[in-house]
Amino acid sequence: MLKSERMPLASKPAKIFAFLIFGIVGVALLATLLFVFFFDINRYKPRIEAAMSDAIGMNVTIEGPLGLTVAPGLRVKLEKVRVRNQGVEVAFVQELAVSIPFMSAISREIALSNVVANGTRISIDRDRTGKYNFERLPAQIARSRPLDLPRVSLTDLTVVYGEQQPDDRLEFSACSGEVKDMRTLGGEPPAKHLSLNGQFKCKALKGPGLDKNRVITDLTFSVVASQGVFDIDPIAVQAYGGQGSAKIHIDQSLAPPSLTVSAALPKFHVEELLKPPASGKSVSGLLNFSANLSMRGATQLAMRQSAQGDMSLSGANLKLSGIDLDQQLQKFALSQNLSLIDVSALLFVGPISLVVTKGYELSGLAKQGNASTSIRSLISRWKVANGVAHATDVALTTNENRVAVHGDLDFVNNQYRGVVVALVDAKGCAKASQKISGPFSKPVVDQSILMVPVGALLKLLDSAKALFPGANDKCEAFYKGSLPPPKT
Repeated sequence: MLKSERMPLASKPAKIFAFLIFGIVGVALLATLLFVFFFDINRYKPRIEAAMSDAIGMNVTIEGPLGLTVAPGLRVKLEKVRVRNQGVEVAFVQELAVSIPFMSAISREIALSNVVANGTRISIDRDRTGKYNFERLPAQIARSRPLDLPRVSLTDLTVVYGEQQPDDRLEFSACSGEVKDMRTLGGEPPAKHLSLNGQFKCKALKGPGLDKNRVITDLTFSVVASQGVFDIDPIAVQAYGGQGSAKIHIDQSLAPPSLTVSAALPKFHVEELLKPPASGKSVSGLLNFSANLSMRGATQLAMRQSAQGDMSLSGANLKLSGIDLDQQLQKFALSQNLSLIDVSALLFVGPISLVVTKGYELSGLAKQGNASTSIRSLISRWKVANGVAHATDVALTTNENRVAVHGDLDFVNNQYRGVVVALVDAKGCAKASQKISGPFSKPVVDQSILMVPVGALLKLLDSAKALFPGANDKCEAFYKGSLPPPKT
């Protein structure tokens, strides 16, 4: 006879308890779903806008509809969110999703666990006084609340930065990133108390002269902020066919704030930096650039005036197409019928960077069909003090000639100051020279020097050398730098 199997008595309470738990969870889930389906969160849009405005101390408006889901806590979705400060738009977010834990949602102090923003555009402007468009009035700062965001994710992010002139704006596009542990203190300026840890990447950087070519791509960087000190390091970027690196240190806790930049771009293609030639003349080859700069100030002008550091540009075996530079320099030594600002244009590429001059287009050099010039070596080293770059070793050599530069580049006023370009001999003595002045965008060559014919004088000097050996052996060397004369 088969005995019937009976469930142990101890298992019945467990089964009942499990049934009750599942039942309670089911009822809670059903109640939550009913709440989500039948609760119209859009009725609370004005209160949500006011709460967000108070939290950041700026005016927040939500133009699109609001949505509420469970995933697994409460998740509020907002569309077309605009942030304005004193009537100026600072940010626009196409879609913003905010996650709130259940326990936080039923308490008075709501905490956010995760924020996801898609389609964000941030516009940063700085005026002549150094004030940013996101800076708030004292009353706004006093009303702001502490902010604690464990995680913020951003996709399809665009950041536009500009100072005074619309043509000088930089645009970081197709960006994405993640920020962790973002915290600020309420009632205090955020820059001095902000802390975060972030990782970002951008597909392209647009700016003056870069909109069409888009030669700066694949920018990635990390940022750590604590008590007003920001370290953006490392920074990696693809620029002009080279792989660049940099690091930036910003200290907002100081008065005035300080900025330190260290950057290097080895083996970049100079032809990608310069404008596409329209005259049939171009230069190609690899150059190396580096810079170490520090500055302090509350305004852009103060930053420039305090700039200290050094900049360097170097290269070898460059090709100058469409020009026989040695032939033109030989003619220059006889008649000076040539502008050395065009000959020496490459020497200013590093320090002046993206400031375009007519010399960069080699416009003053006569095209000579299929002729070309080999630039054997190029060095352009500058020492920066109080916003002025002083030439310490600036020269280039071709197969037959050497050209050197003296003088200063004034970045405070954006102009050449006491710049002299000279054709120098094997001893470094100037055989002929020209003075360059005026703004970077429109340099002026001293015509009084340009028009002096020296051909007859050179012939007389050659005759004097034959009659009186050693008569012209001594001179005041114009160039004492590192580039040796060409071996001709």
